[in-house]
Amino acid sequence: MWTSGRMSNAKNLFGLGVFLYFWGLMDLTTTVLSGSARPLTEGQEDNLSDKLHQRMKRSWVWNQFFVLEEYTGTDPLYVGKLHSDMDRGDGSIKYILSGEGAGIVFTIDDTTGDIHAIQRLDREERSQYTLRAQALDRRTGRPMEPESEFIIKIQDINDNEPKFLDGPYVASVPEMSPVGTSVIQVTATDADDPTYGNSARVVYSILQGQPYFSVDSRTGLIRTALMNMDREAKEYYEVIIQAKDMGGQLGGLAGTTTVNISLSDVNDNPPRFPQKHYQMSVLESAPISSTVGRVVAKDLDEGINAEMKYSLVDGDGLDVFDINTDPNYQVGIITVRKPLSFESKKSYTLKVEGANPHLEMRFLNLGPFRDTTTVHISVEDVDEPPVFEPSIHFVEVPEDVEIGTTIQMISAKDPDVTNNSIRYSIDRSSDPGRFFYVDITSGALMTARPLDREDISWHNITVLAMELNNPSQVGSVSVTVKVLDVNDNAPEFARFYEAFVCENAKAGQLIQTVSAIDRDDPQEGQHFYYSLAPEAVNNPNFTVRDNQDNTAWILTRRSGFRQNEQSTFYLPVLISDNGRPVLSSTGTLTVHVCSCDEEGAVMSCNAEAYVLPVSLSRGALIAILACIFVLLVLVLLILSMRRQRKQPYIIDEEENIHENIVRYDDEGGGEEDTEAFDIAAMWNPREAQLVVKNRQDMLPEIESLSRYVPQACVMDNNVHNYVLAKLYEADMDLWAPPFDSLQTYMFEGNGSVAESLSSLQSVTTDSDQSYDYLTDWGPRFKKLAEMYGATDSSGVLW
Repeated sequence: MWTSGRMSNAKNLFGLGVFLYFWGLMDLTTTVLSGSARPLTEGQEDNLSDKLHQRMKRSWVWNQFFVLEEYTGTDPLYVGKLHSDMDRGDGSIKYILSGEGAGIVFTIDDTTGDIHAIQRLDREERSQYTLRAQALDRRTGRPMEPESEFIIKIQDINDNEPKFLDGPYVASVPEMSPVGTSVIQVTATDADDPTYGNSARVVYSILQGQPYFSVDSRTGLIRTALMNMDREAKEYYEVIIQAKDMGGQLGGLAGTTTVNISLSDVNDNPPRFPQKHYQMSVLESAPISSTVGRVVAKDLDEGINAEMKYSLVDGDGLDVFDINTDPNYQVGIITVRKPLSFESKKSYTLKVEGANPHLEMRFLNLGPFRDTTTVHISVEDVDEPPVFEPSIHFVEVPEDVEIGTTIQMISAKDPDVTNNSIRYSIDRSSDPGRFFYVDITSGALMTARPLDREDISWHNITVLAMELNNPSQVGSVSVTVKVLDVNDNAPEFARFYEAFVCENAKAGQLIQTVSAIDRDDPQEGQHFYYSLAPEAVNNPNFTVRDNQDNTAWILTRRSGFRQNEQSTFYLPVLISDNGRPVLSSTGTLTVHVCSCDEEGAVMSCNAEAYVLPVSLSRGALIAILACIFVLLVLVLLILSMRRQRKQPYIIDEEENIHENIVRYDDEGGGEEDTEAFDIAAMWNPREAQLVVKNRQDMLPEIESLSRYVPQACVMDNNVHNYVLAKLYEADMDLWAPPFDSLQTYMFEGNGSVAESLSSLQSVTTDSDQSYDYLTDWGPRFKKLAEMYGATDSSGVLW
């Protein structure tokens, strides 16, 4: 079999020329095997598979075909031709193609063996295809030759431009770098076949960025091309790099990328103060660490290269002021280090230095990297409060000091030049008891009340000093007063002592141990002395023994005490202290005589009534209390029933009934109703005036009913006139409360035929009064006549 390199279609001259071109370049040979072609027998076909791995002499063999990529013609692209010497041209041989792309990318004419490409080929997507070919007997379908494998390689053309896959690039290089300093390396990739021709051979060049930078044409390494590039002059550069294939020759494809290069800062600029002289001012009252002003040195560098350190290098205020560096804004902050005084010094001069702490040795020749400026600070006067000297006082005063005694002289002065007069006072919140007084002009601190160490031993008072011309300026000082102890309290028994002595007690027997207390606190400590009071020195029953340890024993002087003779003894004991002067008091010890057993245990004495028997159990005590409680409840119940018992309305002739009290459970207006009437006017109604009094407590919601009273009810007497006057006054008062009230007036009117009905004077006579005359007074007194008139002695009112 042999392989033909001609085109099946003579119309495509381009395909024929390309095929002949590669025929001469490549070692494409077709081996024509000798011998006549003959079909395989069944035995040969059965053994064919066993002999495939043996070297055998075949009648057709081929290696590979070549075809150009990116074919743009309308007809299928001819690849090659398969032909066997067993093919006589009668169509008895059928060619079959299988493998990668068979039937999709490549097709074969089963009669002629011509292979065509029916799709566009791209070497960058796939560079070769492996296929298999076989010749079959068209009639029987049996193989005429063993199946053979061949390769179709896609031949590259220059159809891809170089690409910068990592672009655009960002790079940085220090300013002032020497020429040739490497910046960044760029790389372009060409998808064409690097093993064939110059399609993938890339050459780099710079299109924009000269004369500052250059690029290596082979490696793409960008370097600096200009010396002394200054960041402060120009910081950012945009460089455009081109990559061109075909070795940069004409007709090659090219790609570009952008490289953004910035110059990083170096410390090549020294700091400079824009001002060589600063003028500042500060109040003399400025507190410590308060800010006076700021200075700043400009540095064209940035970052760490622009950091500043400020310091005071000279001047007359080095110990009064201080300077700190603000790390955020790189400014020097001048602060107060010590208190200022306008009266002492009015101005200061400082020399401030600003320097870079981070230096680069290769730029020292551009220095010096420091600068100085002068700062003049003026101290301004303020109206300051008075100042006390000293700033604190401690005074010790005995508690028996007399009132009005000067215990300390307080002195303050105005620190200002005006030196205003000072007035002194005490902050009463510090001396609520008003124990002290300070002279308003001299500042003499005196006692105003008696002092008692036992009540208050320490006084912490605050004395104020105020300027006479400016009361808002007030100074203060703390005065601590310690009240010293004097012996002004006599010792006394520590508690109430009550002793018991047995009837069978012997002489010299201890019956009680006593002790004493003293509110005083002497420096040498407390020491008490005990003895019998002078009136009891010759007491035949008991005696006192001082133990010299602030305690004493009460001992019996005799035996044979009898309870029936005397059950209680009162023993006066004299207690003295060791103070100056010596103070003493007398304490009385109560001694009860009791019956005791042989061992001295108390059996009974006059205190027995106050002590429960030992044998009384808790249950018995509860029973007694329960009985008492039941009795109390019964008593309260009986009293309550008596109160609620209704008395019959029986009039006894012997009973002198003068008044009846009728109770109404209606509440009046309280003080509001009381204010509506003048009680004093009821005693003399002739002086009652129609004076309208406006009430301001509340607005009335309804009108008075007095205007609806029939005129026929008007009576010509002073009581009726007085009531009408009050009604008129209430009607005219728009602020009167709109509710009814009940008022009681001790006025009975004038000219009554009944004269006085009061029974207050009835007690002056012993005779029984007769009320029969009430029937003669008319219908108005009919009810009274029925109640108080003549009745049967045994009759009941109802």
